[in-house]
Amino acid sequence: MSSIIKVNTVQDTDGNNIINENANTITIGASGDTITIPAGATLANNGTATGFASIAWQSSIVTAATHTASAGQGLWLDTSSNAITVTLPASPSVGDQIILTDYARNWGTNAVTLNINSKKFQGGSVNPVYDTNGESVDIVYSGTTKGWIPNSDGAVALEGISTYGAEYLLVGGGGSGGSRNSAGGGAGGHTTNFTGTKIQLQVGSVYTVTVGGGGTQPSTETSGNDGDDSVLSGAGISTVTAIGGGGGGALSAAGRDGGSGGGSGSFQTSSFGAGTSGQGNNGGVGLGNSNPYSAGGGGGAGAVGGNGTGGGGGAGGAGLASSITGSAVTRAGGGGGNAYSSSGAGGSGGGGAGKDSGDGDAGTANTGGGGGGCRSSSDQGGAGGSGVVVLRVPTASYSGTTTGSPTVTTQGSDKVLLFNGSGSYTG
Repeated sequence: MSSIIKVNTVQDTDGNNIINENANTITIGASGDTITIPAGATLANNGTATGFASIAWQSSIVTAATHTASAGQGLWLDTSSNAITVTLPASPSVGDQIILTDYARNWGTNAVTLNINSKKFQGGSVNPVYDTNGESVDIVYSGTTKGWIPNSDGAVALEGISTYGAEYLLVGGGGSGGSRNSAGGGAGGHTTNFTGTKIQLQVGSVYTVTVGGGGTQPSTETSGNDGDDSVLSGAGISTVTAIGGGGGGALSAAGRDGGSGGGSGSFQTSSFGAGTSGQGNNGGVGLGNSNPYSAGGGGGAGAVGGNGTGGGGGAGGAGLASSITGSAVTRAGGGGGNAYSSSGAGGSGGGGAGKDSGDGDAGTANTGGGGGGCRSSSDQGGAGGSGVVVLRVPTASYSGTTTGSPTVTTQGSDKVLLFNGSGSYTG
């Protein structure tokens, strides 16, 4: 047998209404109360529920040129008379949602711009513009990494990201020459897209520039040290790497592999340091265990290192010239090999010469030149020259935001940024 309790109002001990029935409307709690559904309970809807939606559509049509939106709003935007800029919330929370709709189908004539208010939009920092008639834009805030993300819009491209073309030249650090009866170091790898297909930099994204150091002078009677890589990396581009040059071999050691390979020591007649395809060339080999004990030259970006001969040590391979900075500059020459007489010259483009007496010459700084070899057991091979990174961008797109103090010049309609040390550029 069922029981029925009939009341109009249920109150708590303080006299506050908990449940109130009036004219077929049941009110649970009062304004400011929190209604809690216990864990494990299910709230079932077998009728029509209202007021639970996360979007509250605004009754006023937005027609003013500027409007500040709040999370959870649905906005009708009428651009019949003028374009509208909608400023998004300054401190959004993850999950905040806003919907904007073309009320009069005029966005194609007068566009809607979203002021992203120092946040990101699809990972970019550009204020998106919507300019298609009848468009509806549903966006949700995803957090600091990507910012606002459209659930739906009519755009094909990433709306928050704008790009422009850029050219680059990277040279890795040169390898150092070996110590004693030793070869020249290989030049740093040389890679460029100048006059070719441009990379696309994203406006507002930071591009990190690493300039490779040259290989340090080796200890006596040891092979040379490799140079460090030069690197350009950032959003929307494949990382560009110019590989450091290989160190030159000492005595019977082969040169080391690198951007360009190091030459081999005087007593190594068959093996050499290998260069990297598209960046540099192989080093030369030694003459053998006979006077004048000639070692090979390090490879350069433009030519292989010379072999040791009866006439002297192998010359460093020639570098390559580029006019990306406005005038032709040759970089990435290999280091010269040692001999008891007439040691090899450094390759054009910063390669250090080998020495019959004393330490080998160092490669020239910021050319990626290889260091020269040396003869005596008490001497050392020359250090490799540090590398360089050059960026060339349209002046109209140049942001002016850098770190690392690059040298900035103007060439025609472009800005040229020459990094002699590591830093960054903001697109």
